[in-house]
Amino acid sequence: MIVVVDQETGARLPFSRGILTRSITLSGVDVGVAYAIAAEVQKELIRRRKKFVTTDEIGDLTYSTLLSRGLKQEAERYLFWRTLRRRKVRLTLLLGGATGVGKSTIATELAFRLGIRSIIGTDTIREVLRKVIAKELLPDIHVSSFLAGDVINAPRGMDPLLYGFETQVKHVSVGIKAVLERSRKEGLNAIIEGIHVVPGFLELKENEFMYVITVPEKKDLLAHFYERARYSARGTERYIENIERILQIQEYIIEKARELGVPVIENIELEQTVRTIMEDLMKKLKKELD
Repeated sequence: MIVVVDQETGARLPFSRGILTRSITLSGVDVGVAYAIAAEVQKELIRRRKKFVTTDEIGDLTYSTLLSRGLKQEAERYLFWRTLRRRKVRLTLLLGGATGVGKSTIATELAFRLGIRSIIGTDTIREVLRKVIAKELLPDIHVSSFLAGDVINAPRGMDPLLYGFETQVKHVSVGIKAVLERSRKEGLNAIIEGIHVVPGFLELKENEFMYVITVPEKKDLLAHFYERARYSARGTERYIENIERILQIQEYIIEKARELGVPVIENIELEQTVRTIMEDLMKKLKKELD
């Protein structure tokens, strides 16, 4: 057994190919390639008859292994993310977008690669608000985002659908702000995802980044609903019945994002979406660190 020693804390843990694989995926290589490289690093440690190895030694060996495979750009990315972790830079990602575009799946994949343990869905925040605030006081939070306009009165001249959605977003944003404030105070990394993450309703601070996820066409959204229904208790009927409303909300969120310069990313293929976000994150973090 190879024991990994953390130079800073002195903590000792058994070498794990799984943990190393996760850190290698930050370089942008596929999970399969990352696992093969982790296995190669382990074999080299065994060949060297290492019983104890530092995290720096593993990092250096991983970096050189990436280079030896001709993955120079990926090696530089790996080095960047490794440096960022060592400097303990707090990182909060916010993923917005209409119902069913794949925010939860993307958040899970990003959390795995970035080693972030906390994923908070805004629907969970809304559920907490429902338990403490009566339906008579805030009826909008007790229904789906695309139905909020049916339970409150919109001012004359305003679209009831978008007015109801905005009202719900304003109320749920109170909870999102509380989560952000806690992560800032305690230096916690987090991913917040949900339809209530809308540009213009939240003030972001250092190392907090927002992305809006979309799908290009109605057929893509329908496919997402059917796929999601395979792995959850949520049916597809009410989402399909209200798909035009959901698409209208998506257009509203996209417009807000473009007005405020928030990246809008089409989620056509999961791996490409995650890579796009990771590349943008690295670019922005490099600027901030410089």
